[in-house]
Amino acid sequence: MGKRWLILCMGLWAAGILASERQPPNIVILFADDLGYGDLGSYGNPYIRTPNLDQMAAEGQRWTDFYVASPVCSPSRGALLTGQHSVKTGLYGEKINVFHPEDPNGIPSDLMTLPEALEPLGYTSAIMGKWHLGDSPDQFPTRHGFDYWFGLPYSNDMDRVGSPPIDEVMRAIASNNLSQLAGGFQALIDSFADPKEAYWNVPLYRSMRTEAGTRDELVERPMRQATLTQRLTEEATRFISDHKDQPFFLYVPYAMPHLPLFASQAFAGTSLRGPYGDVVSEIDWSAGEIRKTLEGLNIADRTMVFFSSDNGPWQAVSTRNAGSAGSFRGSKGTTWEGGVRVPGIFWWPDQIRPKTVSDIGTTLDIYATVLALAGAALPSEADGVDLTEVLTRGEPGPRLEMPYYHRGQLTAYRKGRYKLQFYEDGGFRKKRERPALFDLHQDLGERLDIADQHPDIVETIMAAVSAHQAGVVRVAPIFDLRLDGKGGPPANR
Repeated sequence: MGKRWLILCMGLWAAGILASERQPPNIVILFADDLGYGDLGSYGNPYIRTPNLDQMAAEGQRWTDFYVASPVCSPSRGALLTGQHSVKTGLYGEKINVFHPEDPNGIPSDLMTLPEALEPLGYTSAIMGKWHLGDSPDQFPTRHGFDYWFGLPYSNDMDRVGSPPIDEVMRAIASNNLSQLAGGFQALIDSFADPKEAYWNVPLYRSMRTEAGTRDELVERPMRQATLTQRLTEEATRFISDHKDQPFFLYVPYAMPHLPLFASQAFAGTSLRGPYGDVVSEIDWSAGEIRKTLEGLNIADRTMVFFSSDNGPWQAVSTRNAGSAGSFRGSKGTTWEGGVRVPGIFWWPDQIRPKTVSDIGTTLDIYATVLALAGAALPSEADGVDLTEVLTRGEPGPRLEMPYYHRGQLTAYRKGRYKLQFYEDGGFRKKRERPALFDLHQDLGERLDIADQHPDIVETIMAAVSAHQAGVVRVAPIFDLRLDGKGGPPANR
């Protein structure tokens, strides 16, 4: 099953559509890194100016209850591109949060990524920005369906000059001796206060698929971070212009506002919110440039643009230089709302019905929605639902429940307005003796546990949890493989 079956089905569909005059819509996904729920003007920030995204939210749909599938980077990105929870794909770790440099593993080749699913339908796909699903050449995006990539293989704070060797870090994690890493971690945090590009040795790559094969180029190392958002935007608008007459999928996963913060000269020092605001304002500018390009080429009405973030703000290492979760509790690395509830903006002139949507949505649903818009069948293993009727007709959302996963654990579960939290810290370390129940419509900060007053609701959600878990076939965590010295994906994939 898997890729071969889906490619055959979509290939037959593609043959039919080529004979007709209908062209499937272009898809643009703009994905910020560590942007908080409360970091945009349209989501309540009083000091960060985001006029372009605010305009797109007003002209399209602004979702208030939109989630990522994980509160950390690699699992979140894997879920976006596969439409599946990380415990089903192996894109998670019980000991290691995300992929790190020099990892021999990456996203499994038998998983159908979104660009691979779109390719038989005539789409050309490009990624401009951060990948973070494998950094060896055989794991580059161009080995997983993308035709072109310009960007970095992992987070912009990795490859810090003077940090302990990665093998030493992995040995400390494997032996659970994290205290020996404390000094290096503190040095990393200190470097965020006054960052210099020379502190990090992150590479910038260009990779493309050609008739002769795949060609990879190391553009620069260390990467010039201050001009990165500008260059990603230039690459994105060039790609749109070059492919305006055919269906395309453009994925722009920004490296910012993940720490360290760097903005170009045009934006540095311009925001009341300081360096963090400068960076977010530049991302907003980028979204505006992409929108203007679509409008200038007269293809905006056949292009759906989606904007979100990979998880909540990184407040565990900084409050001054990290984002805001708005009224929500928690931040990146937790499954409190502040770690997983993110902005969700859909923009598609003349196609999307403008609306503020308070139904539940998730990045898992992007995979299902894009395939539906393109005219393709959804694989049975996908976990998302099609949001087309909400977007184009203003119908109620089809998703009524949301599982919250972190480090392979189901840490919380939402059904309707109620959320059951199973862990004390909103994470994965200390399980509660009994779950806590929160009414998210009344208690945005998840402060008032009402489980004792509503045992019937707890029972209903627990039944939903059992039904959900019965349909999940777990696979081993890929991120942890390097702790055992293993160099490939799990054998049971």
